[in-house]
Amino acid sequence: MRELEELILKKGKVLDGDILKVDSFLNHQVDVHIMKLIGKEFANHFKDKKIDKVLTVESSGIAPAMFTAMELDCDMIFARKKKSLTIEDNIYKSTVYSYTKQEMKEIMVSKEFLHEGENVLLIDDFLANGQAAQAMIALCTQAGANVCGIGIVIEKSFQKGRKILEDQGIDVLSLARIKVLSTSGIEFVEE
Repeated sequence: MRELEELILKKGKVLDGDILKVDSFLNHQVDVHIMKLIGKEFANHFKDKKIDKVLTVESSGIAPAMFTAMELDCDMIFARKKKSLTIEDNIYKSTVYSYTKQEMKEIMVSKEFLHEGENVLLIDDFLANGQAAQAMIALCTQAGANVCGIGIVIEKSFQKGRKILEDQGIDVLSLARIKVLSTSGIEFVEE
């Protein structure tokens, strides 16, 4: 997606350790114009899968997931990282390793909102090693829901996440696929 790649080059900041900081438009401040385009792109690709629900992990996946769900005219649910007083024990749980926070996090979804037989589209801001995607897949598996695909805003193609998901037969759509990420520059996969 050309607009997204241009925005990454213009506003993204590469930090040590293969970290791309995109908080000016994706995961702190949200550029609603680009989110609308992202939602349309994901919805167009997955529209024939009869999606019942869009699932993401809080908090960075919420904006692209919401715009996608709006385009697909379905509900969006996000896996929580902290159990609040309003969440009962009737939950599906999984764990995910956060590379940027260097810690394991438990994620959870109420059984009230994820059901057997539902067709679920997963959305996430980044794909690197596939940890968040695997955790969301585990939640869907526990619920008996069908994972119909995963939409990724930014993929670090030099890491193994895509291969892990494709080896499971999952349809992966990444809107910006980074081939090289270094402090001297960013190169995208040519498609």
